[in-house]
Amino acid sequence: MNQFQYARPSKPQAAIRAVAKDANAQFIAGGTNLVDLMKRGVMTPQKLVDINRLPLNKIERQNNGLRLGALALNSAVADDKLVRERQPLLVQALNAGASAQLRNMATVGGNMLQRTRCPYFYDTTMPCNKRAPGTGCGALEGINRMHAIFGFSDKCIAVHPSDMSVALVALDATVLVSGPQGDRRIPFADFHRLPGDTPQKDTNLERGELITAVDIPDAPFTRHVSYYKVRERASYAFALVSAAAALELDGNTIKAARLALGGVAHKPWRLTAAEQVLVGKPATEATFRQAAEVAMQGAKAFKYNEYKLKLAPNTLVQALKTATAA
Repeated sequence: MNQFQYARPSKPQAAIRAVAKDANAQFIAGGTNLVDLMKRGVMTPQKLVDINRLPLNKIERQNNGLRLGALALNSAVADDKLVRERQPLLVQALNAGASAQLRNMATVGGNMLQRTRCPYFYDTTMPCNKRAPGTGCGALEGINRMHAIFGFSDKCIAVHPSDMSVALVALDATVLVSGPQGDRRIPFADFHRLPGDTPQKDTNLERGELITAVDIPDAPFTRHVSYYKVRERASYAFALVSAAAALELDGNTIKAARLALGGVAHKPWRLTAAEQVLVGKPATEATFRQAAEVAMQGAKAFKYNEYKLKLAPNTLVQALKTATAA
């Protein structure tokens, strides 16, 4: 690990200024991803700005919804009474996301900002446009069984690893950020980026911008929800494919639906067209199969991840069946 400077400001604006004025500075909170990347030489910030003293860890009711402070711990959010009552889909996703030890350190903001787990990104001897722009993508012709089937480019086929983010995009969350130019709100669906020609940019944050909170609007999805995650082992592992499903039912008729997939793209993959297919239909496996077929339009596999073309729709159908039975 390279040497680095360390600062621990107590006010948000001081932290923002410290990162905005130094291109080699980086915010650090729980450090559950950043420290690993620094140890491997994947990321080499020359200055770390520790934000744990900032007052950003509240979980509270706000404007007809819930507001999660950026420094709220994943374990605290999953155990919070308000979150469990009003956003059970998020609770399921958080509990599926990591070991208890990691959830006790990882923060809401840090979870959103974690980098891909693509092995070519982590291996500094291999080409990776995300780690070193212009060097190529080792995964394109390499072992790409964990990689994207939606939204990729010839520069990068990595996937975003967060389970929490899959639930948040399905729940129409909004990200609150503060930066050198002031405060702004970013719809969660627009927070993460597809790789395009700039895969090194994971999000639409500007230099020096700090996530302060996430707002989740109230919705009728408090009972019929499911976060279904398929992984290579039952213990802590990243998703091969995951699906978030939330339904509002009137008897056996679907009044509203929210759907998203994880492990399939460079960002959490919202399925708005598939949601529309479900509305007004009976909550049956035949209906769910129709929605899954629509969800997979545009999917394309590579040499080693062709199984995802079957696994993804089957995972979505299983999530919908589990949500209906809840």
